[in-house]
Amino acid sequence: MKVQKTIKSSISRNLSLILALVSFPIPLLAQSYYAENGTANFTSSVPLYEFTGTSKQLTGLINFNDLSVDFYLDLETLDSGIKKRDKDMRLTLETKKFPFAEFYGSLLDSVDLTNLNPQKIRTRGNFSIHGVTREIVVEGEITVEQTALHLTANWEIRLDDFNIVPPSLLIVKVDQIQKVSIDIRLDKQ
Repeated sequence: MKVQKTIKSSISRNLSLILALVSFPIPLLAQSYYAENGTANFTSSVPLYEFTGTSKQLTGLINFNDLSVDFYLDLETLDSGIKKRDKDMRLTLETKKFPFAEFYGSLLDSVDLTNLNPQKIRTRGNFSIHGVTREIVVEGEITVEQTALHLTANWEIRLDDFNIVPPSLLIVKVDQIQKVSIDIRLDKQ
């Protein structure tokens, strides 16, 4: 009888321990992180000159339940520091007709939410701008903070891939290659 109680107690304790260990990672992964005040930059160049349009209204979500990522930006919020250039940029991007740029995709690499060191990540998804969507892979870096994630990423796009005609001044055209970068701190939901 004493042996049965000991076995039952041992099984019960081990079962409780297994359940605790199995369920421990779930709260770590069953999380999402969100922000509405990230920074996005689009850097353009013409011969001998480079300029950047910046917005501090990048909205983003990383959901570890389904490993999805979703980032979007109101292109009307881009500011290059010169009103005429901003107006030309909005006309080129046709922001009245296509007001947003968006990336929606999935994490390709796992993120260890207990590791506070910067971690390289890749995502694959659809980048949409100017009414055109293309699948791309974006590489970035995530740093886990106490209740947040800090994400940075850089990639390039070709304007003609998105049916964007680069503006020109006389015979000088804006380069087809645009550098895109984001920097955002997403808070745990």
